[in-house]
Amino acid sequence: MNSVAFAETADPVPVEEGVLQPGPPVEEDESGFLPAPEEEMELPPVSVPKDGPDAEYCKPKNMYKPTANLGKHHHAIGVQQANYNATSRTARSWFKAEAGGEVGISISGELKASASVLVAELEAKYGVDLSAKLTAKIGNEIQVDTPPKKTTYGKYGVWRLKNTGTSYTIYSNCNTSAKTTVTSFTPWYVGWYLWEK
Repeated sequence: MNSVAFAETADPVPVEEGVLQPGPPVEEDESGFLPAPEEEMELPPVSVPKDGPDAEYCKPKNMYKPTANLGKHHHAIGVQQANYNATSRTARSWFKAEAGGEVGISISGELKASASVLVAELEAKYGVDLSAKLTAKIGNEIQVDTPPKKTTYGKYGVWRLKNTGTSYTIYSNCNTSAKTTVTSFTPWYVGWYLWEK
């Protein structure tokens, strides 16, 4: 099971796939989010330093740097499933995915670098294995104990890492463009979000 500590967050609530949560997943407002660009933005033309041979020179480059980890978030695919245990004994609930789909990186803000650069920077910063796209397949299943007189709920989908970072360009004179804030949801792994009440 993936378990990573994030020093940058303010007391994150641990959210683990396959572990009962205290309630349903938070519905993320992703209005204004778009798919991450596969290609980086075009770089400005290279200019030769004008102040002589000792003038500062940098190779122009589009940059992305993660700044704040906002934890794991679940993107559900298909309908919510539920089992109520009307007995006086613990029962076994069995959930099976009946819908599947592909989930990619979504961002808000202007990302000058490519999606692959964003993934590489996040992986290096947090020590996780992320993907530009993940496919949640039909047939994935999980079993969980449902206590007497309780209902266990399950949502199947893709766990994603939510993060904010900055995007900017380094010019040939080593100056940088204005930094823009980018919020991203990056696919981490396929799995279930479970809770009971």
